[in-house]
Amino acid sequence: MDGYFSPMDLDQQIQALIQDAPQDGTTPKIVQAIAPALKQVAQRLRHTQYYILQSAEDRRWLSTTLQNQTQLGREKTVIYAFADRQDAIAGVNPLEVKPAIAELILVVPLLFQMVTLDPIESMIFFEVSGNTETGTEIFRQEVEALIQARLQSMVLPQPGKDIPPDLA
Repeated sequence: MDGYFSPMDLDQQIQALIQDAPQDGTTPKIVQAIAPALKQVAQRLRHTQYYILQSAEDRRWLSTTLQNQTQLGREKTVIYAFADRQDAIAGVNPLEVKPAIAELILVVPLLFQMVTLDPIESMIFFEVSGNTETGTEIFRQEVEALIQARLQSMVLPQPGKDIPPDLA
């Protein structure tokens, strides 16, 4: 079944992501710390939700391996995200053995999940309905680096904090 979300802006999506995090005392703080990185990337995209192709059987995101035309032997694995459901359905390979569905996913959780998808190197977001030739590519490594920077700033001691006053 196709998912449906009422329109949510990026800040609402971030709040929902924080609220849905395991309430273990740490995870919501971590999600809140990395939220600006996710929002920064999401702001480069035109839409707040995208259709992702999933296996109808096990609901796994379908990926595609692309061959580099200028560097023989170089390939990368990507996931396509479509602004339009019809474009997503048209992107299903009719020769594929397993049936696929197009699932609507909010962009902030989509980017959050992207960093856990090894060996996915990037996501290509098709922003214009009817155009699956040109997309915006977001690299997993870039999102990971932004998140890592946010996490490092979270754990580094603040100047003057935790430093004894008689240190000098």
